[in-house]
Amino acid sequence: MPSASEQLFTRVLKQGALLIGAIAVIGGVIGFLIAAVAGLVSALIGAGMALVFVSMTALSVWLGGRLSLGGFFGVVLGGWIAKLLLFIVLVVVLKEATFIVGPILFVCIVLSVIGSLALDAIVVLKTRIPTVGS
Repeated sequence: MPSASEQLFTRVLKQGALLIGAIAVIGGVIGFLIAAVAGLVSALIGAGMALVFVSMTALSVWLGGRLSLGGFFGVVLGGWIAKLLLFIVLVVVLKEATFIVGPILFVCIVLSVIGSLALDAIVVLKTRIPTVGS
């Protein structure tokens, strides 16, 4: 049977994927209505980027939780640096793309990240993880 923390991270990943999927669908439809195919592609790329970054955060915390305190901080900080570098690379590459509608991409990323943070907070607050080992 999975531990309470494993159940927590499973719920965070599943619910985060559902939220970002909904944002991708809604953003894709709105983006398509505003800017045709370029708007649809921008919304899907924005939601996809958010999904990757949110998943990397949850996975780095989950992996770090299996290590010592120093290992935890190393994995989480390393994941944060990797996400930052990946984000910079993606922004530089996508900045030159002619098929991107910047405002649609930006709104989908921001809504996905804010929604995921709110979802993470709600899931963590509702989860009961024992503080004393059995």
